[in-house]
Amino acid sequence: MSLTTAVRRWLGRFGDRSTVGSDVRAGVALGVESVPDGLAAGVLAGVSPLFGLYGYMLGTLAGALTTGSLFMSVQATGAMAVIISDVPQVRGDDSAGAMAMLTLIAGVLMLGLGIARLGSLVRFIPTAVLIGFVNAVAINIILGQLDNITGYDSTGSNRIVRLVDTLLSIPQFSWPTLLIGVVTIALILLLERTPLGALGMVVAVVAGSLLALLMPDKSVATIGDIAEVTRSLPMPVLPDLSLIGALIVPGVSIALVGLVQGAAISGAIPNPDGTYPDASADFRGQGIANIASGLLRGMPVGGSMSATSLVRAAGAKTALANLIAGIVMILTLLAFGPLIEYIAMPALAGLLILVGVRTLKIHQVLMVLRTGPTQASVFTVTFVLTLLIPLQYAVLAGVGLSIVLHIARQSNRVRIVRWQFDDPGGHPLEVAPPAVVPHDETVILSPYGSLFFASAQSFRAQLPTPTDASAGATVIIRLRGSEELGVTFLTMVRDYADELEAHDATLMLVGVGKHLQDQFDATGVGARVGGGNIIPVRPRVGDSLAEALAIVASRKDRGAR
Repeated sequence: MSLTTAVRRWLGRFGDRSTVGSDVRAGVALGVESVPDGLAAGVLAGVSPLFGLYGYMLGTLAGALTTGSLFMSVQATGAMAVIISDVPQVRGDDSAGAMAMLTLIAGVLMLGLGIARLGSLVRFIPTAVLIGFVNAVAINIILGQLDNITGYDSTGSNRIVRLVDTLLSIPQFSWPTLLIGVVTIALILLLERTPLGALGMVVAVVAGSLLALLMPDKSVATIGDIAEVTRSLPMPVLPDLSLIGALIVPGVSIALVGLVQGAAISGAIPNPDGTYPDASADFRGQGIANIASGLLRGMPVGGSMSATSLVRAAGAKTALANLIAGIVMILTLLAFGPLIEYIAMPALAGLLILVGVRTLKIHQVLMVLRTGPTQASVFTVTFVLTLLIPLQYAVLAGVGLSIVLHIARQSNRVRIVRWQFDDPGGHPLEVAPPAVVPHDETVILSPYGSLFFASAQSFRAQLPTPTDASAGATVIIRLRGSEELGVTFLTMVRDYADELEAHDATLMLVGVGKHLQDQFDATGVGARVGGGNIIPVRPRVGDSLAEALAIVASRKDRGAR
């Protein structure tokens, strides 16, 4: 590829004149919303709020220029901030140098994995581990802000102990502080239902801070109590190289969390042309964003699903929206820097507590617990460790657990073949499955290999894709010999059934054993596929398939009438 072609392709990520208006509006919305959000990220991490704001600003700008995803907003996430809160080095005398070193370690690792094109590695982390980690992080976000919203300085070795101490010390709460936090939460919930939408959060934080200024005793803490904010851009800082050894574990943990969260965006949100971004390219972009953030006093950043969803909902068409958002943050800092000092800490705490509550995914937890003892055990171990030990170690424990699972389940290699019967009553002929689901045909698919979490993506890639021309078709998947499927695989089956149904086609599962049927029933996947489309395993090989084919033929006869 010539240099000119590469430059043109890169410039193409910012769209053309027809998309500028939409991108500017979306960028302004995200940029304004990100200012209090960035400050809150710093508060959540237990460091200067400016570290969070700088991370948001630099991450969004660098991410817009470098990620493979044109919509991905690269900002500090709640999970990354909670990990940082467990790192004592970033709160020392040389907090800027320590933060720079921590962010650079994460950035270099992300960039290295991206250059090595190892974006697919994140699929080896089981869904049960991620669900346990994310939900425990949500609780940690809430517990981590109890001091800021109550005005009481709790003590204890971990957040659970500090929660107990807080509950036992209610008479010592600062009631003006608690009032500001509660009012902010109420205003966010109210204003989000108005045309302000996501900007209602900004208005609520400002309103809560103004209320704090009106308090007669001025007892409510503000950002100005912990940081000086000026109308200036962050100056470069040298990383503290002496802390490499102490920061390597949290740096690696932050990188892994950021990459997993970014990979969720890569796999869920396509680019404007309909293609899904390369996860390795997103790895590289997040790595560059962290290096830029680290050198300019920002905290670690990664792909943010909430910010990405917000900018898309606001009308973003290209990467220009995130670029505009970064510029808006810079202009806001330069124009209103000193005023940021008046933002009330309990107002930010209220915002973070609301974020934590919304991060909880109870339905995902219930699905994992209903899937089976193995998945439930993995979830429980990850969840408890994340609550009780520093998050950098909980992350590594979760990754180690996933490796053990991978080895226990052995290979992720799975192959799907299509069965065709050219002789009625004869043996099947195995051929490659079609790329798309053919119109009004019955496609019989037989998998080979171990069906577990790491094989779900490969399995789905080999399934024929339903199109508008697939009406009347039936896809039959043989599951004889599969005793248990994980959450990831069950979710894939459910989604594939939905895809087929959306194109007037049907999914049937044959040779389903009792334990697997129990999983389908407990998780709701069986109800989604439909009871008449799940055929139990029969003692004689082939009887379940014959029964399914008879049902398909009967349905077609009724339809013909």
